[in-house]
Amino acid sequence: MALALLAVLGLLAAGSVVVVALHPSWLPVLGSAEGAYVDHQMAVSIAVLLILFFAAHSLLGFFVWRWRGGESPTKSAPGKDHLGIEAGWTFATLVIFTALAWSGARSLAQVRAAQNDGDGAAPLKIEVTGVQFAWYFHYPGADGVLGPTRPELVDPSSGNAGAIGLDMQSASSRDDIVSQTLVLPVGREMQLELRAQDVIHSFFVPELRFKQDAVPGRSNGLRLHPTRIGEYEIACAQLCGLGHYKMRASLRVVSQQEYEQWLRSRAPLAAARGTP
Repeated sequence: MALALLAVLGLLAAGSVVVVALHPSWLPVLGSAEGAYVDHQMAVSIAVLLILFFAAHSLLGFFVWRWRGGESPTKSAPGKDHLGIEAGWTFATLVIFTALAWSGARSLAQVRAAQNDGDGAAPLKIEVTGVQFAWYFHYPGADGVLGPTRPELVDPSSGNAGAIGLDMQSASSRDDIVSQTLVLPVGREMQLELRAQDVIHSFFVPELRFKQDAVPGRSNGLRLHPTRIGEYEIACAQLCGLGHYKMRASLRVVSQQEYEQWLRSRAPLAAARGTP
C-alpha cells in the first residue's frame, strides 16, 4: 500500500510539472515593452514553485514508504522537536524567499529603467480619473497643456468634462478632450497620471501588465510603451463598492495616423460637449 501511494504521489508531482511546463502560456497576449520583464519574473517564480512542489511530494512519498511500519524516523522521543530539521527548513525557506524578493526587485528596476529609457521625445501625458463606477481619460489639446480640474466643479450630469470637474473657464481647458475610452498610439511612450474622486480604485490592463492604484487626494504616475495594436479591457482591480463589477472601460491601441484622426474628430471643445 505504501509503495502504491509513493507511485501515485510521484506520478501526480511529475504530471503536474509536465502540464505546467508544457503549457504555451498562462498569461494573456503581451502588449507593452515593460511587460516582458513581468513575464520573465512570472516564469522564474513558477519554475521555483514547480521545483518545490515536485520535491515536497517526492519527499512525502518517500517518507510514507520508508517508515511504513510506523517506527519513528528519528531516535528522539515521540513529539520532541528536532532542532536540526527545524533550522534547516527555516533557513531554506529564508533563502528561497530572499532570492525571489531580490529577483522581483530586479525586475521592477528593469521596468522602471525601460520606462525612463525613451527615444528622447516627451511622453504623452494623460490624466486617468476613477470614480464610482467609471473611468475618465483627460487628454491635452493642441497646446499640450492639461486644463485644471476642481472638486467643486464635479457634475456628472454635464458630460465627461463635468464628471472630472474640468474648469472650462481656463484657456488651457478649452481644447482638451475627456473620453471614456482610452486611445493610445502604438510605440509611443505614455505618462498616465491616476487619480480617484471617492475611494481607492485600481487601473488594470492585463495585456499591458499594467496595474496601479488610483488614490483620492494624490496622483500616481506610471509610464508605459504599448507595442501591440488591439482593443483591451480596462478593469478596476480594487473592490470599490456595490457597482465594482461594472467599472470597466476599453483601451484601444492604434496606429499614429489613426490616433491623430481620433483626436481631430473630437477637438476642439470636445471636453465641453462630453464626447465619449
